[in-house]
Amino acid sequence: MKKTLLFLAAIVLVTPVFAQETEKPIPDLISFETSHQGTFNKVNISYKAISGETFLRNHEGEPVAALWSTAYLKNEQGQSKRPVTFVFNGGPGSASVWLHMGVLGPKIVQVDSDAKEDDGAAPYPLIHNDLALLDLTDLVFIDPIGTGYSKVIGKGKEEDFWGLTEDSKSIAQFIRMWITQHQRWQSPKYIIGESFGTTRAAAVTADLEKGGQSMAMNGLILISQALDYQGSTSEHDIIPSYFTYLPSMAATAWYHGKAGQGKTLKDFAEEARQFAYNEYISALYKGNLLPDGEKKKLAERLAYFTGLNTNYILRSDNRILMSRFQKELMREEGLTLGRLDGRYLGSEGDWAAANPTLGDVASYAIDAAYTAALQSYFAQELKTIVDRPYLTSNGNIGQKWNWRPVSKDSYWEPAFVNVARGLGESMRRNKDLKILVANGYYDLITPFFDAEYTFARHDIPMERVKMTYYEGGHMMYNHRPDYEKLMADIREFLSN
Repeated sequence: MKKTLLFLAAIVLVTPVFAQETEKPIPDLISFETSHQGTFNKVNISYKAISGETFLRNHEGEPVAALWSTAYLKNEQGQSKRPVTFVFNGGPGSASVWLHMGVLGPKIVQVDSDAKEDDGAAPYPLIHNDLALLDLTDLVFIDPIGTGYSKVIGKGKEEDFWGLTEDSKSIAQFIRMWITQHQRWQSPKYIIGESFGTTRAAAVTADLEKGGQSMAMNGLILISQALDYQGSTSEHDIIPSYFTYLPSMAATAWYHGKAGQGKTLKDFAEEARQFAYNEYISALYKGNLLPDGEKKKLAERLAYFTGLNTNYILRSDNRILMSRFQKELMREEGLTLGRLDGRYLGSEGDWAAANPTLGDVASYAIDAAYTAALQSYFAQELKTIVDRPYLTSNGNIGQKWNWRPVSKDSYWEPAFVNVARGLGESMRRNKDLKILVANGYYDLITPFFDAEYTFARHDIPMERVKMTYYEGGHMMYNHRPDYEKLMADIREFLSN
C-alpha cells in the first residue's frame, strides 16, 4: 500500500514537469528578403522575395505554429489594389514545391517533357521562367504545417492542424494575417491549388467568409481538382469511380497505342464519355442482374476503350480498379504505368503482381529534381538557409490526418469528403467568384471526367466555371507544350 502511495505521489510530482517538457519552445521568427529583376511575359519586373515564418496563434493569442511562406512582390507604388495570388499543393502532406518550382516561380526545374526519362541524379537544369505571372499578380507560396519548413511550436499540437477543418482554418488565418500585414484588403485575391490543394481551396474560401473578418475571393484556379472523393477513389464498391476513371483509361490506352487508333484523342475521349454515361453506369448499378450475354457485350466494349483483354475484364466483373489497369495495360512489355501521369512507364521486377510494386513511376521520375532544385534555389538565389530539413512531402501527415467532420450532417458513419456543394454556396454568396479547372487527360489520380461529373451535380453556377484540358497528367505542366497552354489559360483567367 505504501509503495502504491509513493508511486502515485511520484506521478503527481513528475506529471507537471513532463507536461512542460513536451511544450515546444517558441523561437524567434526567421525571415529572408532579397531583391531581384527579371523579364516575364516580355515585361521587365523589379521585385522582392520574402521567404520566412509567420506565427499562427490560438484563441489566447499564443503562438502555436510557425508557417513558412515565400512571397514575390513587385516593387511599385500603389500596391494596395494589385492582385495577389496564394498558392499551395496538396497531399495532404505536400509542400508548395511542385507549383513553385514547376509552374509559377521565377525559376523552374526542367524535367523530361515527353515522360520518357527518369530525372536520375544531380545536376538538374534550373531555368528562368519567362511565363511567370509577376507582370499580373504578386505570388505567395504557402507550406502548410508539417511541410516545408513549417512546424508546430509552443503549446501547438499536430492534431491542431492535421485535419480537413483544422488545415483550412490555419490557412485562412495565415491569409488574413498576410493581407492585413501587407495592407492588401483592396487587392483582388486568388487561390491556386493542386489536387488536395483544390479541396483546401474550396474549404479555405468558405472559412474566409466567416470569423468576423469576411474576405471574398475573386477566383480559384483548381489544378487536377479533388472536390468530391467518390469519383477519385478507385476502390471496390465505390460505383461512381469505375465510371469516372474509364475515360482516363481510354485516353491513356490511346496514348500507348492500345486503343482508339485512327482517332484523335479528343474524339476518343468523347466517345468514352458517351459510353460511360449512356451504357456503363446503368450496367454498373444493375450488377448481377445483367444477363451473362449482356455482361460479355459490356466486357467487349470495355476492352475496346481500355485496350485490356476481354477475358480479364470479365474476370474483373467489368469493374477495373485503376491500380490494376496500371499493371495490366503494358504487362506483356513488362512495364507499369504511372499514376500521377499515365504517360510514364516503369520497369518492375515482379511482372505477375496485380498492382505496381515500386510506387508511382510518375512521382519518382521527377521528385529528386524538384527537391534539389528548390534547395539550391533557396540557398543561392533567395539566400534562405535554415537549420532544419525542408520537407517536400511528409507521409506522417496523411497517416494521422483527421478527415472528419466531412459534413455538418455526418455522425459516425463513413462519409466521403465533399467540398463541392460548399464551393457552390460560396459562389452564390459571392457573385464575383469564378473558377478555372485544369484537367490532364492522362491523370490517373483525379480523372478529368470526375471534374465534369462533380461540377455537373452540386448546384454550382456553371456560367462562372471554365474547364480546360491538357495532354499531360496530374501535373500537366511537366509536359512543356501544355505548360505553355496552362499558363496562357491562367493569364486569360486573371486578366478577365
